[in-house]
Amino acid sequence: MKRIGAHVSISGGIENAPLNAAAIGARAFALFTKNQRQWQAAPFAAAQVERFRERMALHHFLPQHVLPHDSYLINLGNPDADAWQKSLDAFIDEMGRCQQLGLPLLNFHPGSHLRLISESACLQRIAEGINRALDVTQGVTAVIENTAGQGSNMGYTLEHLAELIHLVQDRSRIGVCIDTCHAFTSGYDLRTAEGYHAFFAQFDRIIGFPFLKGMHLNDSKPDLGSRVDRHESIGKGKLGLEVFRCIVNDPRLDEIPLILETIDESIWPEEIRLLYSLID
Repeated sequence: MKRIGAHVSISGGIENAPLNAAAIGARAFALFTKNQRQWQAAPFAAAQVERFRERMALHHFLPQHVLPHDSYLINLGNPDADAWQKSLDAFIDEMGRCQQLGLPLLNFHPGSHLRLISESACLQRIAEGINRALDVTQGVTAVIENTAGQGSNMGYTLEHLAELIHLVQDRSRIGVCIDTCHAFTSGYDLRTAEGYHAFFAQFDRIIGFPFLKGMHLNDSKPDLGSRVDRHESIGKGKLGLEVFRCIVNDPRLDEIPLILETIDESIWPEEIRLLYSLID
């Protein structure tokens, strides 16, 4: 089964996320476990966790169909030692919050070199951060998201993602999330069925399909290879519908979270229905 959903609000408490996902007809969802613009947050109260799990069960969401996203402030590639440690501490805290909720995945942007170190050195720093976080946590897989390559962001090629996986010691707890907009604007042409299948043939050869733990389904405002990260509603951007038709008809993508991060949340129910309607 395809598990399509969106990145929903936690306004009023983490326990509201399953309700917000159910309200838009989602079969999966993403969320921030705290304010994404803050470094720290209070631990969850036991009652909150219980309500979250009760509402997950009530609306038939399994933990593996939830794709939490870490704070946008975290940069595991930061060349500054103090700033890197601050990011690592926050990343470990994010993994602990997922662990507390019983969620087995944590999606994150790999990091940026800030034009102060080489890409290779940045990948080494990111991998060191992942390894340290995995050493002190349990049961949560670190899911690296591909990026558009905007600014000094790493992770805009499949080779970057493969190198990070290679540098991670516990490969049973590392995975990848592919964002369609990011892939397109970083240079992978997904607009046709041929382009879609060519991309995932590359993915399987360079990374391996078992490492794919989720996807972000976003159309793109910018053009192919622009290296600009600007999402658009499904079918209204430069990608068009064919790539999404391929995704929802690809059996290899069954039972992983397929998450909308498109720009108009008021039409998420409509977009979810559209995506399901594309299934042959």
